[in-house]
Amino acid sequence: MHAHSEIIEVVKKKDFDIAFIGLSNGPHDFEFELDDSFFDLFEYDHYRGLSGKATMKMVKSERVMDLEFAFEGAIQAPCDVTDEPYSQALSNTFDVSVKFGDAYNDENDELLILPHGEHQFNIAQMVYELVVLSIPAKLYGPNAGNGLEDYLEEEDEQNENDTDPRWDQLKDLLNK
Repeated sequence: MHAHSEIIEVVKKKDFDIAFIGLSNGPHDFEFELDDSFFDLFEYDHYRGLSGKATMKMVKSERVMDLEFAFEGAIQAPCDVTDEPYSQALSNTFDVSVKFGDAYNDENDELLILPHGEHQFNIAQMVYELVVLSIPAKLYGPNAGNGLEDYLEEEDEQNENDTDPRWDQLKDLLNK
């Protein structure tokens, strides 16, 4: 009896290290095939069945690297109306600039500052945000159909009952 071994490629955060030292100025393209093992890096288990491709185009110049991220893919998700699982298409893009400064700083969503002398940076967190932010807040499967109207009416009633008292005061003033 032979043991059957399957090679499983484990994704690591270091797989998203971008070594830019030695790259010529100009555009450089990077591609990342993503599946659930990517979610596992971040202990994200809200949805499963991730499949897709993230790309990053880096335009390198003397003082700045402009990064253009894009993601196209899907997750398996339960419909918010019917609870039936379905494949939700996902798509997202965003841009980040990388500059050099005295200390590492990633507090600004559109600017990453690397300390002078750095020769690489990691984009795993950026790709994670790219993917997670592509997931819609409300998931409507293909069979949501008629149940969707009831669901939306319930949502509206709930929202009407959750009004902000400050708006209520303003409405009272306007109605006088």
